[in-house]
Amino acid sequence: MANDVITMVGGAVGLAGAVGALSAGVAAVRRPAPYQPSGHALAGADIVDPLPAVLKSGLAGLTVPVLPGPHGELFIGPGAPQPGRTLRRLVLGPLLARAKARGGRLRPDQTVPFRLVVEFTGPNRDAKTLLRAYRMLDQQLRDHASLLSRCEDGKLEPGAVTVAVAGIVDVRELLVAERRRYAFADGTFDDIGSRSAPASLVPMISEPWSRRFGWDGREPISAEERHLLHAMVRAAHEDGRTVRISGLSAGARSARRAVWTELGLAGVDVLADPDHSGLARHLRRHPVSPQTAVQMFVAKPVRRSAPAPRAVVSDDATALRKVNNA
Repeated sequence: MANDVITMVGGAVGLAGAVGALSAGVAAVRRPAPYQPSGHALAGADIVDPLPAVLKSGLAGLTVPVLPGPHGELFIGPGAPQPGRTLRRLVLGPLLARAKARGGRLRPDQTVPFRLVVEFTGPNRDAKTLLRAYRMLDQQLRDHASLLSRCEDGKLEPGAVTVAVAGIVDVRELLVAERRRYAFADGTFDDIGSRSAPASLVPMISEPWSRRFGWDGREPISAEERHLLHAMVRAAHEDGRTVRISGLSAGARSARRAVWTELGLAGVDVLADPDHSGLARHLRRHPVSPQTAVQMFVAKPVRRSAPAPRAVVSDDATALRKVNNA
């Protein structure tokens, strides 16, 4: 009898231990990956709902291609615009609702704003269509003004999310005309030192690696390309801008890791890639040290207030005359 009791107690203890271990394992699986301030996800044009996977990976940014459609809405995913597949419903709404529910942060370990790059794509280069789409985006941002990075009278103030506009539309003249704005322009290394594109308008340099470099990571980088990379990154930092590099050539992950490592050593602030899991894993093992005196993100209490007024641009044609013909 005593042996039976001992057996039963031992079995119960073993079962409790097994349940505890299983619970710990489930918690570990559900625990989100650490926030990676230097990681940026590139969403493919065929991806309909990119945000959940990006948030799960811990990457601190997302570039999403959008297609201007009916009524000025911006649509994501392949093919023609489909109802419900809008930037507002699948990306902006969930992202900003998450920040609001957490008191102004997307997650407790967030240290820099989440960088959302809205990339206008598609064959439609009509200035009025693009202007209408930008204005729709602008109003959607102003509806969530307290959660967004902003620029007012040339002064930058970080928020939970920083929004930049890129692609076939050049909104710089529109942004310059706004005393208070909640979006910024994506820049290139050609903007360094430009008076017409100050850091308050173009805070981040963003270029594909293949635009200026030929190294693919399969062999050691040449001294010339390494020197050029370090010099360009240093010049951008001295000009008060951060640097994001994307567009690595497709190939083995080992070669891509070699390029990521070289970019980190050069002080590139943000690495962008469609390989979300691979990039996040690399950054956990090889974190990029901040090289610039970038103001760190500090969450502030979210206050309910009336939406910020929409800026008025007098000459629509002039404001949106720079449409990329590439």
